This record gives sequence, structure tokens and C-alpha cells, in this order.
Amino acid sequence: MSDIPKIKAKYKAEYRAVKFFGALFCLLPYTVSLAMAAGLAKIASWIMHKRVKEAVRRIKLVKGDAITDNQAKRIAWISLRNTAFNLVEMLRIKKTNLAFIHKIMPNVAESIQKIKGVMDASGNSKGVILALPHMGNWDLTGSAVYLTGLPIFSVAGKQHNPLMNKLMNEMRSGHGMEILERRTNTAAQIRTRLKNGEIFAILPDTRCFTPDIMTPFLGGEANLARGMAVFARAAEVPIIPTIIHRVGWKRFEIKLFDPIYPNMEMDKQEDIVRLTHEVIAILDKEIQANPEQWFWYNKRWVLDPVRQASH
Repeated sequence: MSDIPKIKAKYKAEYRAVKFFGALFCLLPYTVSLAMAAGLAKIASWIMHKRVKEAVRRIKLVKGDAITDNQAKRIAWISLRNTAFNLVEMLRIKKTNLAFIHKIMPNVAESIQKIKGVMDASGNSKGVILALPHMGNWDLTGSAVYLTGLPIFSVAGKQHNPLMNKLMNEMRSGHGMEILERRTNTAAQIRTRLKNGEIFAILPDTRCFTPDIMTPFLGGEANLARGMAVFARAAEVPIIPTIIHRVGWKRFEIKLFDPIYPNMEMDKQEDIVRLTHEVIAILDKEIQANPEQWFWYNKRWVLDPVRQASH
């Protein structure tokens, strides 16, 4: 018998569907592809109505009496529609070039210069960490950075569907943003790459499964992973909170905040907590101000109670 595991039929169907729409979106004009994605998102909102209802509940939980039910539903819809737009842009990644990036991200050159300035200011040829929450199109940001001449990488967990895992990593690295899968030696690779002048893009706004750093977030407390801060201290590099706003359908605005540096004279644990809290406070403010830009559909709700370690 073969040692190669059989791939489930549903995994094959998912893969073929994504490949089909990928080919279709590459053939169609960008605007037409987005319009089709908006229609598909509307259909998806009816099919996954329970997920939409949960997203509305989360939005109301965070915003409280500041918004009405209809406003919460609109935020949930735009968040879902923008997610569909993100998928279109990822599937079209091979058609994305520097001219297109400059067209849809008018302030990309200015942003890249600011990143370079932070890197040059250190004078030691080290990299930086970009703290990117789930806002705008965070994956497209990696392509924008790479196409403008800077080395960038990220880390992703392995998906259950091996076909989709390979395809997603290929798409994310479509323009040079290398994707490292989480393995036992990944932490060492991250430190080395940062020390060698590469940029590490990380999504810091998802709940950690096991107890870690309790952080004020979205009006509650979230259990967030310490990795971002740990790597900043280990490589002695700054963290740049980075926000991507989708403006309308086809434009993006990049907001780079002042870099937050590790304090190597502080107690290590205290500094890790400080770095995490300072970065998340900036992201929190941006999400609160522009809730429709954030992804409210994560299966792991960031404010859910942490699962305690067994004894």
C-alpha cells in the first residue's frame, strides 16, 4: 500500500473551486472581478448567516450603544465583502506589478521610504517587524513591500487541506514574500532573518490558544501571543504598527506609526508586555475608529476566555 495519504474529496473540491475562480479573475478586468466577488459575498452572507450573526454580535459587543443594529450589520457586510475582495487580489497576484501597486496604493513610495529610514537609522543593517492587523489587504502589503525593493517574509500555520496549504503559500509568496511554516526551528530562522536585514510581517491581533499576555483590546482583555515582542527583543529591532485601509473598492491607504523599540535595559518579561500593550493600543484605536476595515469572522474570537493549561 502507498504511504501517501489520500486527499479528501471535499479538499479536492475546495482546491478546484479556488483554482477555477483564480483563473477566471485573472481573465476578467480588476473592477469586474471585484463586482463578481461582491455578488458572491452577498450569496455567502445568506449561506453562512450564523457566522454573520456572530460577527454582528461581536461588533455590538465592542461598539455598544455607539452604533445601531443596522450600523452593526453594515459593518459586518463591508468586512465580509472586503474579505472577498482580498481573495480576488490574492488570486490575481501573478498579474500584480509595481505599476499596479502604485496605482492602488498612492502613498506606497512614501511608506517604503519611512520603513527604509527606520532601518537605516539603526546603522546595523538589521530589519524591522511590521505589525499588521487584519485590516485592508494585509497580504497585498507583502507584495507592495517586496516589489519596491525590500526583503519581507511572514509565518503561517499549516492548513488541514494540503492542496490549499500549498496553493495559499504559493499565492502569498507570489512576489517574493517568503512564507515560513511553523516548525520547531522557525523561531531561530526569524531571528536570523531579522538580524540580516529582512522585514518580518506579523498579524498580532488573534487570540492565543494557551495562556500568554492578557492585553487590553476592543473594550475587553485578549490573550495575545508574545512572539512579536520576543522577536523584537531577540533581534533588537523595532516594531512598526502598520495599518492598511481599503478606500472604496480599489484604493488603499498605508498608515505607518512611529517605531516602538525594545528596551534592553528593562526586565525582559516586563519589556515584552510593554511592547505588546503599546502596539495593540495603536491597533485597537484604529479598529475602533474604522471597524468595517477589520476582519470580524475569525473562528477564534479574540475576546473569548483563554483555555487554561491542564495540570
